[in-house]
Amino acid sequence: MPFQYTNKRHTTHFLHEGITKKGNPKYYFSSKTDGKLLDKIPKGYEVYEHPANGQVFLRKIQPKLITDTEKHTVDKCLKRLNRPRRYIYDIKQRIITIYESNQDIDRLKELFSELTVNGLPEDESALTAIIDKAVNYSPVMRFILEDDEKRTFIAERFCFIGSIDDWIYIGGPDSLKKLVGTYVGHLGNDSLYEIY
Repeated sequence: MPFQYTNKRHTTHFLHEGITKKGNPKYYFSSKTDGKLLDKIPKGYEVYEHPANGQVFLRKIQPKLITDTEKHTVDKCLKRLNRPRRYIYDIKQRIITIYESNQDIDRLKELFSELTVNGLPEDESALTAIIDKAVNYSPVMRFILEDDEKRTFIAERFCFIGSIDDWIYIGGPDSLKKLVGTYVGHLGNDSLYEIY
């Protein structure tokens, strides 16, 4: 049976093997089932789903530089946010990036309610699946591991001013717990854009 992966948009992707111009194997995901399908992930590789758009890739296994405790710190703080937007995070090597949904989730639920004759679907998972397909994410804040031994991080936020459109420094070096506690609460508020 071909290896398959269902992303957050509830789209199933199948693992394919192709050949590069130099004749080496290359691996990719596609929602189509034509071509050479693989039944397992090649050794040394892992599935990676991009948090912003749900695109699925096969990549070489990344070194684990962020600890489980540090992941838990970010996860716990994001779950405490009571905002109309969703927040997810992604880890790539030394960087923990927080993404914000571009849509107001509560407003989307209202719109679906207004558009359906009988109100929202009775099955909450059906509504979640519909919303997951509609939601896109943008990076808004990140924490970069600066010192492996001291476990200190630098905090940055994304600047959306047309002339900049890049990451800007907002704090650190300091512990991840302190930086997350100081800055994550600004997500979804105008105060975020006053930090620099």
